[in-house]
Amino acid sequence: MIKRKITINDIARELSISKTSVSFVINGKAREKNISTTLEKRVLAYIDEIGYRPNHFAQGLRTGKTKMIGMLVEDISDPFFSAVARMMEEIAYKKGYKILYSSTENDTQKAKDLIQMYRIRHVDGYIIAPPPGIELELKELTDDGFFVLLFDRTLPGLEISNVVVDNLVSSYKAVKHLIDNGYKNIAMVTLLSDQTQMLDRKAGYVKALDETSKPYLLKKIAYHDKRENCIKEIQDFLIANQEIDALFFATNYLAESGLEALKLLNRHIPGDIGVVVFDDHYLFKLFTPSITAIAQPIKEISEQVIHMMLRSISDPKIKKPVKTLVIPTSLTIRGSSLPRTKINGDFGLKD
Repeated sequence: MIKRKITINDIARELSISKTSVSFVINGKAREKNISTTLEKRVLAYIDEIGYRPNHFAQGLRTGKTKMIGMLVEDISDPFFSAVARMMEEIAYKKGYKILYSSTENDTQKAKDLIQMYRIRHVDGYIIAPPPGIELELKELTDDGFFVLLFDRTLPGLEISNVVVDNLVSSYKAVKHLIDNGYKNIAMVTLLSDQTQMLDRKAGYVKALDETSKPYLLKKIAYHDKRENCIKEIQDFLIANQEIDALFFATNYLAESGLEALKLLNRHIPGDIGVVVFDDHYLFKLFTPSITAIAQPIKEISEQVIHMMLRSISDPKIKKPVKTLVIPTSLTIRGSSLPRTKINGDFGLKD
């Protein structure tokens, strides 16, 4: 036999109080509405005893807020996105909000479907690392009064607030570090992508090489290609360009494939080839030698994004100006990019 769902009316009748008082307690407005502490505790104790769970969708219809935020990222299993999501989730929860997150896999149609799903769930705001091709959907959201915040990358032509790191300057400094350490033929392994953050990372690489009048050595890999294909492509690229003495990887997952390719080719780091990666990962510290990487400030990114979102949805009647926040990164220098003059026999070269 299916048990009937307990309602606010049932609780009010059982406790001999008004359903309005019960609603104020459940919605966290007891103090605001001058409900006594004694009555608040009595209601909370009873709903805990009976295992009552409020219907957040119904609450949303009454209050205009569901206390839910929709979050779309490229891949929630990626260390960067999972760390950002986890930190934002913790901050949001303390403020009474839940975050629903999904992976777009950089697929335009999937992103559109997920946005529609979040609309049906009546989320209060959207935090999105956007794939290309969803400009119309994002404009419709903002036109309908929803607050949308982009992070990690932007979409050109859209007037939407965003939080990004300084991809161009970060990449420039990383490649300049390799140049200053004596590397002559620096290649970049990046994605076959028009995403703004990838274009900026490439631009930083190009800018640094332009100062040395060296040719560009670019290898572009299809997004989410099979790992074995990615490894093979990097191997073939290195075999075809024997002069390469340093690699700059545009993402940490490309670096993982690249490091495996180097191992299969028996290329020593940094004796045969130096390595720098955009986006640090704790595993890079465990390699021998450890891997030089650009570290994105996950804590600052997470805090800035979620606080901007919470401020905006707390008072939607006040129109917020479009804001772009660019956060600097840091280059963590490790053993994979030692100066060529200091590389000894331990890494395959003589002094």
